[in-house]
Amino acid sequence: MSRSTASGPPPGSPPGPSASARRRAGRPGHDADSVLRTAVRVFNERGYDGTSMEDLARALGVTKSAIYHHVSGKSELLRQSLDRALDALFAVTREPEATSGPVLGRLEHVLRGSVLALAEELPHVTLLLRVRGNTAVERRALERRREFDRFVADLVREGVAEGAIRPDVDPDVAGRLLFGMVNSLVEWYRPGGGLDAEGLASQVAVVAFEGLRVD
Repeated sequence: MSRSTASGPPPGSPPGPSASARRRAGRPGHDADSVLRTAVRVFNERGYDGTSMEDLARALGVTKSAIYHHVSGKSELLRQSLDRALDALFAVTREPEATSGPVLGRLEHVLRGSVLALAEELPHVTLLLRVRGNTAVERRALERRREFDRFVADLVREGVAEGAIRPDVDPDVAGRLLFGMVNSLVEWYRPGGGLDAEGLASQVAVVAFEGLRVD
């Protein structure tokens, strides 16, 4: 008798995985970074309050339980994103060029560094600028933003006291105006366009510290 050429499992073997299980097993997984990246994109598109865990699972192509493997919930994803944006900004304030030397040079360094941080962490900074304090995570982020604003205002105040900045400038208003210009970049700047981050930072610094008028 000739041997059978059938390719199935031997009699008595346990059944193999179903076709649907094999498809699930072959689907690319997500690590913590890709979960955060996708979540931030969806938050920016739909708004944090308007995004559910079901929305995030759908965008990732996974079940909700797969997301919980990485984080405790969407508020944890929000916290991670806002901290990433704020940590990048505060890192600039701790650099030597921001803490020593002429005050105008320090202020310009912080301004330029903030532009570079925004370009590097654009989705996270975009989300930061859209929070309204509706949750404890958002309120904490807003307080850290106010701390950054106070750092800038103190630099302007020091410049006024030293005579490096005109005395009729209100330090708080000047800080808000300077960094309002930086914050507006999230509305139109996209990395990979015609202007790189260093060039963008230079353009912002020129407008802020030299103005548009030709002497």
